[in-house]
Amino acid sequence: MTLSIHQLARDALLIADPRAKSEAVSALLAGWDAGDYICVAGADDPLPLTEPGRPARPVLVDPQQVPRRRVTTAEGHAALLHAIAHIEFNAINLALDCVMRFRSFPVPFHAGWLKVAAEEAMHFGLVTERLRAIGYDYGDFPAHNGLWEMACKTAADPLARMALVPRVLEARGLDATPPIMDKLRKIGDVESVAVLEIILRDEIGHVALGDHWFRRLCARRGLEPEQTYLDLIARFDAPHPQPPLHESARLAAGFSSSELAYFNAGRRHKSSA
Repeated sequence: MTLSIHQLARDALLIADPRAKSEAVSALLAGWDAGDYICVAGADDPLPLTEPGRPARPVLVDPQQVPRRRVTTAEGHAALLHAIAHIEFNAINLALDCVMRFRSFPVPFHAGWLKVAAEEAMHFGLVTERLRAIGYDYGDFPAHNGLWEMACKTAADPLARMALVPRVLEARGLDATPPIMDKLRKIGDVESVAVLEIILRDEIGHVALGDHWFRRLCARRGLEPEQTYLDLIARFDAPHPQPPLHESARLAAGFSSSELAYFNAGRRHKSSA
């Protein structure tokens, strides 16, 4: 019997141990590539999964309660890498949620997000290796749940999910990564810089995948993409893109020159809905 990729993605999503989750995702992609699993067409699941599989640590706190530390200290250096690891761990869950949830979508959608999940798992492993190399591990610092909270808010609408997770939250990483790399270079952590180069390369593709499906959904619903994007940011109170932007990365990921000009002007949009 050929197994459903949707159920298997849900099973992996519910695994709490980060290493076991990463191994499950790698095996899932290998099985998919081997033709062992299929997409089973069905209705999308509109109910958010409020508690995905995650370890007891890190302790999740309000974003304002996450301490800010100087990267020039040993603890600050580790805290920065820990924050990146936490983003990558959440990104595994976000990609798996897309495969599990949006069953009405065609096979390329699920294949794309399954590949993203595997790349995010690889990123998580690379960053945690760097954390351990400097004497720390994932879970040693508090973190916030903002990425997954947005997944819950957008569970009922794939258009909102594609707009606000890949095109807003993950795209912020495109802007933030080069300055982080500069900070790490200044303290001599060239090994972590090399890891972030891999992450930045792959994240352009992840944002581009979200952009592709966002624009397809806009076309299907008869919506103008750039206006719809701004409407969704305002309606969901999502973070508005702020300069300085990594313009070449955003352009490669599907953003238009007119969008970047609008963001660089620092303008704010109120929802027309």
